[in-house]
This record gives sequence, C-alpha cells and structure tokens, in this order.
Amino acid sequence: MKTKLFLRLRKEKYLQMMALLGIAWIIVFNYAPMYGIIIAFKDYSIIKKISEVDWVGLAWFKEVFTDENFIPIMRNTLAISFMKLIIGFPLPILFAIMLNEIRQVKLKRFVQTVSYLPHFLSWVILGGILMAWLADVGLFNELQTMINPSHTPINYLAKPKYFWLITVFSDIWKELGWSAIIYLAAISGIDPQMYEAATVDGATRFQKIWHITLPSIKGTISILFVLAVANLLNTNFEQILVLKNALNASMAEVIDTYVYRMGVQSGRFSYATAIGLFKSIVALCLLLTANKVTKKLTGHGLY
Repeated sequence: MKTKLFLRLRKEKYLQMMALLGIAWIIVFNYAPMYGIIIAFKDYSIIKKISEVDWVGLAWFKEVFTDENFIPIMRNTLAISFMKLIIGFPLPILFAIMLNEIRQVKLKRFVQTVSYLPHFLSWVILGGILMAWLADVGLFNELQTMINPSHTPINYLAKPKYFWLITVFSDIWKELGWSAIIYLAAISGIDPQMYEAATVDGATRFQKIWHITLPSIKGTISILFVLAVANLLNTNFEQILVLKNALNASMAEVIDTYVYRMGVQSGRFSYATAIGLFKSIVALCLLLTANKVTKKLTGHGLY
C-alpha cells in the first residue's frame, strides 16, 4: 500500500509540487492571519504584543450587542443583502437563458460583451459614473425633465431612502453579465438531442426551457444559491464605501464599513475584530443551514 502511494507520488511529483505551493499560499495568507482573531477576547493595544495584553472574555461582544448603532447597521446590512439575493440572484439565470435563446451569433456575442464590460471597471470608476448620473443636474434628472417638464431635480445619493435601491441595481448592472457566464457554461453542457426530441414532440421554446434547461442546470443553481446565502452579510465593502456620504449614512452604514470605521479609523481593533468574528460565525451558520436545506430539496449541495 505504502509502495503504491510512493510510486503514485513519484509519478505525479510535478503536480504534487504545484498543489503544495497552493496549500502553502493558503496556510500563509488565509490561516496564519487567523491567529489575530484572539484579540476579540483581549484588550488589545497596538503598542503591545498580542500575547502581552489581558484577556477580557466576551466583553467586546457584549458591547457590540448593546451598541446603539448595532440595530441600524444590522437592518441596513440585511435589507441590502436580502434585496441583492431576491432580485440579483435569479436575474443572471434569466439573462443566461435569454442569451442562449438568441439564434444570431453576432448579436449574441455583442450582448455578451456589453454585459461583461462593467465587471472589469472598479467601483471607484463606476461610483464616479453613478454620482454624475444621479446628481440633481445628472442624466436621470435630465431624462425625467424631458418626460415631465415640471419634474423637480433630485440628488438621489443625498436622499437616504434611495440608497438601498441604488446599491442593489448598480450591483446588478456591474455583475449581471459576469454572473451569467457559469450558467451559460452549464447550459452549453446540455445534450442537444434532448432539445431535438422535444422539438419533434412539438414542445414550445418555453416548454423546452421549463422541462429541459432549468432541470439540467438545477445543480449549478443550487450550489451558487448556497454560496449566495453564505455571503448574505457581505454587502460589498468597496461599493458601499464609494457611494456612502454624510447625507445617506443612516441607510448606508453596514457591518463592513462599521468594522472599517471602528478598526482602521478609530483604532478600536479588539472591538472591530469582535464584530467581524460575529459576522463570520453567522455566515458559517447560514452556509451550513442553506446547504442542508438545498440538499434536502434538490439533492445538490456543496458537500
């Protein structure tokens, strides 16, 4: 047994070396920094080593849950995340199916290329575009004035009530085409003979989509849904930081930006780590629950 294992390792030595480099990278950059988590249970000071500061137990977690900002931050985080999940998750599936139904190759490639472009732009650039479009003298107000001359210009990013919608739809705009790639790949793997047989039986396009396309990509949808639920508390830090300002802060402050403000700007590293650890534990619970439920309902899951 040992001889077979040794022979196999020797035969695949270059492949094993590449795998070892990947494992080393994960250990150094993903697992080693996790040692810093313990400062969530200590009264950490930047002028001392972690091992030298005193343990404080769950004091920082108690302060997090009694913080007057905790409820508004959780409300904003959950509202934006749920809206992105409910609206943003099914749209790439629909978009991929629509692209697959386009028969003109040139048109299909053009639509795909245009839909991918925003993904390659940073949120700094897209944020600048959105600020110009949503200003009181921007594109949106110009269009509304053309339709309704009595329209009163609005600076949308200065109104807190519009912030969640702007965040959700700008995120969809940026990632719709890119997110659809994996569904297009799954659709391309469907046996064409199934569609031909359905055509012979007189099935319409909608019936083919409903009875062939969707069931065939059910596994891909299930796995991506589990990952989306696990990222429910991740609201895209860069996007929020770019679009957030003093006027919309009441609806824009989320866990990620609050951790940044407490940790980097205020120097409260232990407190910020406690919030981040709380978020990670919730994300892990969501991942396990979503995987179990999805596997029970569809037979597909991460493990």
